Amino acid sequence: MFLLDDLLVNPFLSLVDILHTMALDEMYDTEAIQDDIKENRLLYEIGERSKEEYQQRKEELEAQLDTAKQVKSQMRGRVEIKG
Repeated sequence: MFLLDDLLVNPFLSLVDILHTMALDEMYDTEAIQDDIKENRLLYEIGERSKEEYQQRKEELEAQLDTAKQVKSQMRGRVEIKG
């Protein structure tokens, strides 16, 4: 039974864990969110967005960034994939 676990189950679970980590890393990309914050600010500064639109989008992006940072901190110590 242990041999079966070592040969079949553990590699499968490791692969699932790696795929899960990669998916979370993609979903909660802090750099992309920070870029969106910069873009929002730029659009406001050049007059493409009203102050209300800017504030609303800024609050949304900051909430996303906080969530992404929490997820990233929970992912520390897990498998890190660099491509």
